Amino acid sequence: MSDGAHDGRDGAHDGRIGGIEVEGLVRVFKGGVRAVDGIDLSVAPGEIFGFLGPNGAGKSTTVLVLTTLLPPTSGKARVGGLDVVREGAAVRRAIGASLQESALDPFLSGREHMRLQSALHGIGKSERDARGDELLARVGLTEAADRKVGGYSGGMKRRLDLALALVHRPRLLFLDEPTTGLDVQSRTALWDEVRRLAADGVTVFLTTQYLEEADALADRVGIIDRGKLVAEGTPTELKATIGRPSVEAIPADPAERARLAAVLERFGEQVAGSTNGVATRLPEGFGDLAEIVRALDAEGVAIADLRLHAPTLSDVFLAKTGRSLEGAADDDGSGAGAGSGRGRERAEAAGR
Repeated sequence: MSDGAHDGRDGAHDGRIGGIEVEGLVRVFKGGVRAVDGIDLSVAPGEIFGFLGPNGAGKSTTVLVLTTLLPPTSGKARVGGLDVVREGAAVRRAIGASLQESALDPFLSGREHMRLQSALHGIGKSERDARGDELLARVGLTEAADRKVGGYSGGMKRRLDLALALVHRPRLLFLDEPTTGLDVQSRTALWDEVRRLAADGVTVFLTTQYLEEADALADRVGIIDRGKLVAEGTPTELKATIGRPSVEAIPADPAERARLAAVLERFGEQVAGSTNGVATRLPEGFGDLAEIVRALDAEGVAIADLRLHAPTLSDVFLAKTGRSLEGAADDDGSGAGAGSGRGRERAEAAGR
C-alpha cells in the first residue's frame, strides 16, 4: 500500500505511531446493511490483535476503514495517532497492509514487484535492491525472486504481498485473513514472520477465521459477529469467562461406571460427558491429574482413557454468538451474503 512519495517514512517511526483507537465505529452500505455496527476497540503499540469472526461478520470492512479504503459512516478511528478521515494520507504512509485482494501483476517477477513498491514509497535507487533482497529472503522467496508471479503458488503470493507491505518499515501492519487457503508449511512460515515483526515492536492487526491462529499468535482477541464486537480480551481471559476445565474418564470395564463417578465426584460437580465416560468440572486452580489417578488406583478402578478438557476459543465463540466459527453461515447480519458484502466494499472503495 503506497501513497506517493516516501516523505512519511520517518513519520512511521514517530512516537505517536503504534496504537489503534476506535470509538463507536459504524459502516453502513447501500440498502441499510450495517456491516460494522458501533464497535469500540483499542490496540496497544507493539501488540498482535486477533480479530475473529465468520465471513460477513464485519472483519474486512473494519480493516478497510482503518486503512482508509472506506470512509466510516459514523464514529471515530485513529491509527497511529492519526485520524483515518482527516489524515488519511498520513495514515497510509504509516501503515503496511496485506489485504484479501492483493494487487500483484502476473507478468512481473517478485523482484520487480519489490522495486516498484520501493519506488512508489520514494526509496532511493541505492537502497531499493538491498531492501527488496532482504524482504524476499525473510519471506522465503529468494530462489523465486526472478520468476513471474503468475507462476507462484497461493502461499508464495501471500508471502510476497506481506513483503511488499513491509517495504517502508511500517510500525503498524494490517493482515486480513493472511493464511486463508494456505498449506500448513506456508501458514507456519507466515506465523513465524508475524511473531518476529511483533518482537521488533510492530503492531499487528490480524483478522482470521482460524481459532488456532488467534490462539497461537494474538496477545488479545476481539470477536465480531453481525457487525458488533461481542467479546474482547486475552485468549486466557476469554476462556476463563466460559468456565473451569473438566476431566473425563472412561472405565476399562463399563460395569465400573458408577464407582468411577463416585470417585470423580470428590473432585467437583458432574457434567455431561461421552456415552461411556464420566466427566467432572474441576474447581478453579485445580491442575493435578495425578491426584485423580491416585484416587482411582486406591479404589481399584481401571481406566481406559483419561482426558482433561480446557475451555477453548471455540467454546468462547459459541458462548458469545450462539454458533460455531467454522462452517458459520456467510451472512453480514442483514441476510446478505458475505460475497455480496465484500463486493460492495470493493466497489465503494474503487469509486473513492
